[in-house]
Parts: sequence; C-alpha cells; structure tokens
Amino acid sequence: MLRIAVPNKGSLAETSAAMLTEAGYTGRRDPKDLHVIDPANEVEFFYLRPRDIATYVGSGALDVGITGRDLLLDARMPAREVESLGFADSTFRFAGPPGRFTDLADLEGMRVATAYPGLVDSFLDERGIAVDLVPLDGAVESAVRLGVADAVADVVSTGTTLKQAGLEIFGPILLESEAVLIGGPREVEGTETLLRRLRGVMVARQYVLIDYDLPADLVDRAVQIAPGIESPTISPLRDPSWVAVRVMSPRKGVNQVMDSLYAIGARAILVTEIHAARL
Repeated sequence: MLRIAVPNKGSLAETSAAMLTEAGYTGRRDPKDLHVIDPANEVEFFYLRPRDIATYVGSGALDVGITGRDLLLDARMPAREVESLGFADSTFRFAGPPGRFTDLADLEGMRVATAYPGLVDSFLDERGIAVDLVPLDGAVESAVRLGVADAVADVVSTGTTLKQAGLEIFGPILLESEAVLIGGPREVEGTETLLRRLRGVMVARQYVLIDYDLPADLVDRAVQIAPGIESPTISPLRDPSWVAVRVMSPRKGVNQVMDSLYAIGARAILVTEIHAARL
C-alpha cells in the first residue's frame, strides 16, 4: 500500500483532505484519527503535523505527503517536491525597523528571528551572509520590539501585521511557497496514480464545461473565443445550419467568454461544473 502523510491541522489540513476526497480516496471521519486505511484504493493515510511530514517522507518512513514548500525546504531532509497543488500560497520576506536595513548585506552579524531557521539559513548561506538565527515557534513579528532580534524573516500576506509591529519589508523575496506533494528519494509504486488523480482535481477546480448552440458558419469565430484544451466537440443539430458545441474553458473569466459567444450569435449557453478529470 502507498503510505501518504496528510496534514492533521492548520491551514493545509482542510484543503488537503478535500482534494483527496475529490480524488476518490476515503479519508478520516473522526478528526482524532491518526491512521486510516483505504483498501479499495490501496493507500494508508497518516495524519501528522505539517512541519513533521517532510521528515517522515525524507527518512523513508512514509512514501509521499502533502505539506508546504516552505516546510519541505526548512526540514533539510532528502525529500523532493513532486507537484505543486495550487493552494496555501505564501511569501517569505525579511523585515526590520524602518530605515535600518536596505539590503541583505545589512544583516551581516545581526540577530534574525524566524520560525523557519533551516530555510533562512540556507538562503543567507548561499549569499555569504552570516547571521545569528533566533528560532521561534510563532509571533515572530514581536521579536524586534521585545529585544530578542534585530530583524525577522516571516510569512507576508499584505504586510499589515509587520507594519503594526513597527517593521518594514526589505530585501528580496526568500521564497514563494504553496502546498506541494512531496516524495522520498525513490519513486514508489502507486505515486503516479495519486499524482494523476490530484492533477485531475486541480483541472476540475480550474475549468468548467461550456455547452452552446451556434450557427455552423460561426464555428471558427467561436473557437477563437473559447479554443478548449485541445479542440471543441462539435455535433450536428436537427437544423443543419446549426451545431452544438462543447468546450472546456478556464473558470476564471467564464462570464466574459459567455458574453462574447452570445455576441457573435451563440445561444442556449450553459456552464457545468467538472467534478473529476483526466487530461
């Protein structure tokens, strides 16, 4: 059986569980369950702290797992990113008192507080900058005000939290992170099936089906508006001057696509959700 590590709590847990359910797997019914076997799909799920998943997968104790790219890099284990999963986006930046720092070189010899010491150490080491890292488990933005650090490295969304703590962002982006599927040093049987299913979920979330009727002589114009993944499906109608068209189209902007199709003469335009896909 394929042994899969799944986040048991935090921002990654809910979406990870939903993706696996949409991919056809049977997950846990009780949030207290730490181990679930899905014999029909020949997988075992192990529900773990997101921060520990790269360690379990990198050591070979488990085969694959879902965690953040930031946590994967911070763990410094021989695990590898297999596929980005398109959720839990985050950005990592440096911040310090206004006007004190302008670039990374200013951090030389300074105390830098972070909840991701492995990630930050690797980033600065590659650039030849030596700092005194202050590992913290949370509330990193308070470290400067409380006098335990000169600067911080933390997740930034809008930057509001850092500004409220009297800090300003400086220097380059450390990392653009998101949820990822990770694997160990070697490929394990069953990984490709899991990956194909997760890709199908991502496609289903990003695309919809558009069905519409159209005068046959307008097909070329309609295809320019909504070309589809490969090519639209075109079927004859009882009236030989009309055809029925079905096409996959990105969910984002679908109403504008419908407006454009209607403007050239398409009618009976319907949009349908996609629940699963294989491309």
